[in-house]
Amino acid sequence: MSITIDDPETEALTTQLAKMTGLSVNDAVALAVGEAIARRRTAESPRQAAERLREQHGIAMSDTARTPLAREAFDEMWRPG
Repeated sequence: MSITIDDPETEALTTQLAKMTGLSVNDAVALAVGEAIARRRTAESPRQAAERLREQHGIAMSDTARTPLAREAFDEMWRPG
């Protein structure tokens, strides 16, 4: 399988990474894609970030906070002045 890079900026970035790492262009692309996948696998979800921040700041989730707001509350927030 082959990949064609038609975008000049992408080609320049790929070449720059290859030169910086001393790798071939093919290996530089593999490195970059592998690192991007690894970052996404270890990235925390928004829910995890909220949980971490609550714990960090000593904020407990109450049953009331877990209950979704009624639709009317959102309608009221967006109602024109």
